[in-house]
Amino acid sequence: MKTVVLAGAASVAAAKTYMAEKFDAGWEKRWTVGSEWKSAAEMGEWKATAGETPGKGYEKDLGIQTSEDARFYSLTAPLDSTFDNKGKDLVIGYTVKQENTVDCGGAYIKLLPPGFDAKKFGGDTPYGVMFGPDVCGTSTRKTHVILTYKGKNYLTKKNVRVETDRGIPHRYQLVIHPNQTYAVTIDGKEAESGSLLEDFDFLPPKTIKDPSDVKPKDWVDSAEMDDPTDVKPAGHDDIPAKIADPEATKPADWDDEEDGEWEHPQIDNPEYKGAWKAKRIPNPAYKGPWVQKDMPNPEYAEDAEIYNVCSKPGCSAVGFELWQVKAGTIFDDIIVTDSLAEAAAFAAETFDKKAPLEKEAYEAAEAKKRAEEEAARAEAAKKAEAEKPASGDDEDEDEDADDKDEL
Repeated sequence: MKTVVLAGAASVAAAKTYMAEKFDAGWEKRWTVGSEWKSAAEMGEWKATAGETPGKGYEKDLGIQTSEDARFYSLTAPLDSTFDNKGKDLVIGYTVKQENTVDCGGAYIKLLPPGFDAKKFGGDTPYGVMFGPDVCGTSTRKTHVILTYKGKNYLTKKNVRVETDRGIPHRYQLVIHPNQTYAVTIDGKEAESGSLLEDFDFLPPKTIKDPSDVKPKDWVDSAEMDDPTDVKPAGHDDIPAKIADPEATKPADWDDEEDGEWEHPQIDNPEYKGAWKAKRIPNPAYKGPWVQKDMPNPEYAEDAEIYNVCSKPGCSAVGFELWQVKAGTIFDDIIVTDSLAEAAAFAAETFDKKAPLEKEAYEAAEAKKRAEEEAARAEAAKKAEAEKPASGDDEDEDEDADDKDEL
C-alpha cells in the first residue's frame, strides 16, 4: 500500500492507494474465483499469461486472461483496506487487451461493498461502481459508467466510446470527484466528463407540471379557422372522381356472349377537385399555445454526496463478472486510489512503458504473418504452374492419338 503527501494542500492529507495489482507472483492467493455463481459447465477458466505478443523485456509480465469461449467469468480480490470516498477523489484504472477480435463480451470491473460471498459473486451482487468496456455486436459498443445510489444502479446518459482493436492494450480510468463531477480517460486522454447531476438520473426533476393548473375551457389554441364567407361552388359535388376512358375501344375479339357485356375502363377524372374545404384564415380568438405551469417537485431533495459511491461501510473489493462469447481478454495493472497523482505514477510505471512495446511486437507479428501468408500463396501458385502440362506436350499427345487411330 502506497501513501503520498499532497504538497501545497490547505491541510496535510495523506493520499492512499487501496490496490495496485500487477498480477505478479502469488496473485492467485489474493484473488477468488466465483466458482459457485454458475454451474461448472458454464464457468470459464482464468489463466495468467503475458499474451501472444508481449513487449520486449516484458515476456514474464503477466496479466489474467479469459481462456474459454461462451463462458461466464467471476473473480474478486479484496482491497488493502476499506475505501470510503467521502470528501475524496475516487480513481479506478486498469488495462484491457483483446487478443481476439471482439465479438460479444464484457471487460468491465466493479467496486464492491463488504459482506458479499466471493464464491457466488455474479451479476446480481450489489456494487458501488461498474466501469469499463462492453461490446456485443453492433448494438452494444460502449464504456460503461454505472454508479449505485440508494440501492439503485444508474448508467450515464452519455455514450462513452470504447476501443475494439485486436492485440493493442488500452488503459481505462474513471475519476469521481467530491464536487459531483466525473471523468473517463482512455490511454490517458479524456473520453468523456461531466456533472453527475446532469449526466445521470440520480435525482427526480426539480420541477414538475402543476396538476392544479388546468387549461380554461374557453381557451382557443387554434391559430387558423375556416373562412365563414367562403362558399362551396355550385355543382362541386356533382363532379365524379372517375370517368370512362374516352380513348378505350371494345377489343375486336370481344364476344359478349362468352366474355359478358364490355364496359369502358375507368380513369381519374381530370376535372375532379376532391372534397371541398373552406379557405383557412387567421383565428381572431387565438390565444397561443397553452402551457401548464411548473411547480417545485415535492419529491426532489438536493444531495451533495451523490459522488460518495463508496459510502459507509465503503468499498472493500474489486471484481470481474463477465460473459464472453469470444474469450481472450487480458486484464492487468489495476489501481484503486484517492489520488490522481498516484494513479498517474502507476500508469507511467506500467502501461506507459509497456503499451508502445506491446503494440510494436503485435504489429511486427502481424507483418510477419502477412509475409508468410503471401509467401505461401506465391509458392502454391508456383507449384500449380509447374504442374500444368506444356502446350507442346498436349499437341504431341494429340498427334500420337491420331497415329494410333490410323493404325
